[in-house]
Amino acid sequence: MEGDDDNSHHNNDGNTIPKIPRSAAAAATMMNKNMHPPSGLRKKSMSYSQPLVPNSPIASLSVLRRKFSARNHSFDGDDFATETATILAVDDTDGMNNSSRFYHHSSSLPEEALRRRQKIPHPQSHGGLDRITSSPLPAGSNEKIGASLPEFMGGGGGEGIFSVPIRGALHAIRPPSLELRPHPLRETQVGSFLRTIVCAQSQLWAGMESGVRVWDLEEVSTNYDDDKVVIGDEESAPFKESCRTSPALCLAVDDGNRLVWSGHKDGKIRSWKMDFPQLTPNSSQGDNTTSVPTTPTTASTSNTSGRPSFSQISGRTSGFKEGLSWQAHRGPVLCMAFTSQGDLWSGSEGGFLRIWPWDSIEKSLSLSMGERHMAALLVERSCIDLRSRFIVNGVCSLPSADIRILLSDNSKSKVWCASSASFALWNSRTKELIKVFNTDGHVENKVDNSSEEKKAKADSYGEDEKKAKVFSISKRDKSQLNFFQRSRNVLIGAADAVRRAASKGAFGEDNRKIEAMIISMDGMIWTGCSSGTLVQWDGNAERLQELHHHSSSVLSLCAFGTRLWVGYASGTIQMLDLEGNLLGGWEVHSNIPVINLAVGHGFMFTLANHGAIHGWHLTFPGPIEDLLRSELISKELLFTKFENIKILTGTWNVGQERAAHNSLISWIGSAACDADIVITGCQEVEMGAGFLAMAAAKETVGLEGSANGHWWMDAIGKTLDEGKVFYRVGSRQLAGLLISVWARKSIKKYIGDIDAAAVACGFGRAIGNKGGVGLRMSIYGRSVCLVNCHLAAHLEAVTKRNADFDHIFRTMSFSRPSIGPHSSGAGTTSAVVVRGPNTPGVQSDDVTPELSEADMIIFLGDFNYRLDGISYDEARDFVSQRCFDWLREKDQLREEMKAGKVFQGMREGLIKFPPTYKFERHRAGLSGYDSGEKKRIPAWCDRILYRDTRSFTLQECSLECPVVSSILQYDACMDVTDSDHKPVRCLINMDIASIDKTVRRQQFGEILASNKIIRSLIKNICIVPEVTVSTDDIILQNEDATTIHITNKCEKEKAIIETKCDGHSSSFMKENELKYEVRNPRGGYGFPSWLEVTPTVGVIKPGEVMEISVRDDESHISEETVEAIIPPTHNENLKNKEVTLMVTVFGNYTTENTIYRIRVRSFVVPKPPEVPNNNISTSSSRRLSINMMKSSSKHTTSIDSSNIRRSRRKS
Repeated sequence: MEGDDDNSHHNNDGNTIPKIPRSAAAAATMMNKNMHPPSGLRKKSMSYSQPLVPNSPIASLSVLRRKFSARNHSFDGDDFATETATILAVDDTDGMNNSSRFYHHSSSLPEEALRRRQKIPHPQSHGGLDRITSSPLPAGSNEKIGASLPEFMGGGGGEGIFSVPIRGALHAIRPPSLELRPHPLRETQVGSFLRTIVCAQSQLWAGMESGVRVWDLEEVSTNYDDDKVVIGDEESAPFKESCRTSPALCLAVDDGNRLVWSGHKDGKIRSWKMDFPQLTPNSSQGDNTTSVPTTPTTASTSNTSGRPSFSQISGRTSGFKEGLSWQAHRGPVLCMAFTSQGDLWSGSEGGFLRIWPWDSIEKSLSLSMGERHMAALLVERSCIDLRSRFIVNGVCSLPSADIRILLSDNSKSKVWCASSASFALWNSRTKELIKVFNTDGHVENKVDNSSEEKKAKADSYGEDEKKAKVFSISKRDKSQLNFFQRSRNVLIGAADAVRRAASKGAFGEDNRKIEAMIISMDGMIWTGCSSGTLVQWDGNAERLQELHHHSSSVLSLCAFGTRLWVGYASGTIQMLDLEGNLLGGWEVHSNIPVINLAVGHGFMFTLANHGAIHGWHLTFPGPIEDLLRSELISKELLFTKFENIKILTGTWNVGQERAAHNSLISWIGSAACDADIVITGCQEVEMGAGFLAMAAAKETVGLEGSANGHWWMDAIGKTLDEGKVFYRVGSRQLAGLLISVWARKSIKKYIGDIDAAAVACGFGRAIGNKGGVGLRMSIYGRSVCLVNCHLAAHLEAVTKRNADFDHIFRTMSFSRPSIGPHSSGAGTTSAVVVRGPNTPGVQSDDVTPELSEADMIIFLGDFNYRLDGISYDEARDFVSQRCFDWLREKDQLREEMKAGKVFQGMREGLIKFPPTYKFERHRAGLSGYDSGEKKRIPAWCDRILYRDTRSFTLQECSLECPVVSSILQYDACMDVTDSDHKPVRCLINMDIASIDKTVRRQQFGEILASNKIIRSLIKNICIVPEVTVSTDDIILQNEDATTIHITNKCEKEKAIIETKCDGHSSSFMKENELKYEVRNPRGGYGFPSWLEVTPTVGVIKPGEVMEISVRDDESHISEETVEAIIPPTHNENLKNKEVTLMVTVFGNYTTENTIYRIRVRSFVVPKPPEVPNNNISTSSSRRLSINMMKSSSKHTTSIDSSNIRRSRRKS
């Protein structure tokens, strides 16, 4: 075919098939350029999320091949290793890679799905590295890359912290959840981190860094088309996003007007309609939107679906628009709440608290589009600044701490205002301050000490400046100081900075910091502290009790029915009853803080710090949980998919040298064409006492890196053709230790959550000449940890080396960039992660090390284990004869691993290359071994080991064993002479089983909707109790109060009562004409100012009665207002008012409810005038009042006056 390559032709399916080369040279060239078969012939060229068909002959063949591919073995002699290697040989007549695992998908896949899958490029298309594949393999290399090598496995792997993590289709001890939004990779969320969530009827709203996002909870089982997926949200339930705004920090729901209000970092409050319009591409934000600089991205594909693509995450131009917005504060709006009167309160930094009356908001919402320019001005002018009322002579008596939480107690008409260490209690009717008190309940009379704080900061700055001057030396004096004096100055300065930071943290961060607050359905207030303490308060701010159920910080609280949910920083949630008794709990997000909770549509939703949103059925824990688990496990194959990648791992003790480019090509360049991920670990990048002291000082203040480290990073990147084929994933340096990771750009979207760590094992566990550096990342949803080590030297230091490994394994803690809702560093954009040093001794023995939780661990480095019981000459003789079998029996590492003393449960490929230490620099061949005075015995110091999720060797890849690996190549580059060590490399084949979260969510929804047993249980458990209401029509006169009696007729279940106001109206006489005024519900279903309803919430036990008092506290008119005979022109001041109360009844396990409507009318009845001639009798005045009431009742049209209406609906 014209234009085709000479060495290929096309088959009937359009796939390129290599032709038979005409010469041996052409064959060799072709083999080097095509280490893998074309994508059309690969057995594993795509991800399969479809199950294997059990009776399919292809699937059966696949199972047989995988069962007989015994690739990993423990061996004691070379005979067994040779025999195993013979068994492992796979017929290569079909042109396949010998190491391939064969995962065949079902032949019943839809044709459209197959066509979409065929468009996915294979991650191993290595077009950019052809130029380096022709270099010859160094001595000691495997002749055939592809056949898995036999492996040696250390003992002690199934015990304690060295056992493999438990995995499965579902979490072992966690109830199955509705994954509304699975955990997105951190790198894909730059500018879109979620900060808070609220539920509004059948919707879930989330505030994020670039606006708001909303999910329809009735459509969570659907998914997007492939061309509409946002990177990072591929498996999320469908959602819609707003146009870009400043970060949304808080949300408030107004169900009555079907609005959601958001408070933003730019100080604005914005409204969003629940009945949002369709997305409008290329829509501008409008006048009320603050422009935010966009972050450039590398994606170049266009998206016309209406949802923003990855390239638009930071600067999208489509989405639904905001409604009303205004400038509420100069600083960020940290919290909002609707009061019992429907007014909107907002809090900001510096203790600023403002009220936005609903009347002005309602009028602004009613303005037409042409008048919208006046809407914001109208609201802003109506503002009531509560803090300004307490300023006397320029001094404010209120605390100046940031207002972080606002909570409205509608039953008491009070507003709780919380900072980090104190509360302020306000009357929402009179706008008066009741009291200020601390977390212990003690009343405080604080005076704003901002001036004193500024003075203290100035004094502190002056002190720091003076201390800094001690170490400020001119260039002339600096040159006279010797090296040790300079190192001492640096170390003392760093220690002083750490001391100051520690002292500020100790006194500035109280472990009783207020983190969350909620009001329960019985009217009690609950607060959570950073110490893990829960405190219960009554409506008058009296401290009732203090509870402590968990050691971690409380970050979120939520109340529904007769239960409370508590979210902790450890990723755990607990469920309590209204008395504070612990009912249950489970780990929601593994070691990820739960920053927010919300109840809606029958689920309790949790928002994790990394952005995942999970829904937990309100019946959990219970029998439904077990049935749902078993049903999902039975459908495991439907949501299982397999991936295959190859990882090239290289280690090299470079001896403070900079390698030649040819050496780097020989080490990693010649093998990178087979790899999807490249890991490099270097030791002794830079050494010396001065550098080690400087590195220790940098670690103390959180800095890292060196000139040599940067050179090595750039050199390796150049070797891998960085930017074209590979990209840099992350790196970490500790003194002379350096680890770095590169990955192919084709799999970039599957790698993320890069965290780094370092552990020093040098002098005093503080110097980094010995120790380990590590990187942790997520690859196809599985946790992979990489650790580069340099352990203690010398032949006799075996115990010290074992102790170094144990210290690294137990104490290595990967730092995670903070992305919480109150974090200033949210959303790091750098792939090279900034981390903090590990603190020695911070991890107790009862805490599971982070490395233990990884699905795959790779240890590489200069482990310094030597050959014991052999002389220098004997070792040289065995090496020259390539008798490595006998030498392996003298290997210290092998003996220690057999005994289970080090690297417990880890695996290493069969060593068939000469010892890599110690050589004379720039001297080629085996004659280069150390021939100096010391004549160090050759040893395999440089090693690469790994541990996957297999509990036994022949275990298959599945969701219970999600990572199964094997070694395809393990050799040393003996031709490289730049250092006294030879570089070592290992090519690892890794099979990964992952979960298709979209399919599993669909199965979750189908089981809940169609399983008859589960449906029957839900019907029996999720009961809305039947109640009776004493009246449906109330008439109020003057200040008389009327009582509503609500009786719970259910024999077993408690009834949850919530009373709101669903709209109001008034009628009055004006100019001899009866006028009517009909108004929509106030904000948050608030009550009009003239109506007082207490209590608004309550819990009724079976058979008991709840009393609700309804009173008109503005119906009394003073005698000065009413004349002897009221002229018609004055009747406009006497309004007859009417409202409809909604008494909503909930059950304990469902958001479905029953609504009872009660008509309440209030009439103004003036006192009869005192007539001197007594012409008007008392009976006449009574008839006048009754006639006025009848007239008003006759003409009232705004509120329906029918009998009690009952309606069930989903909240």
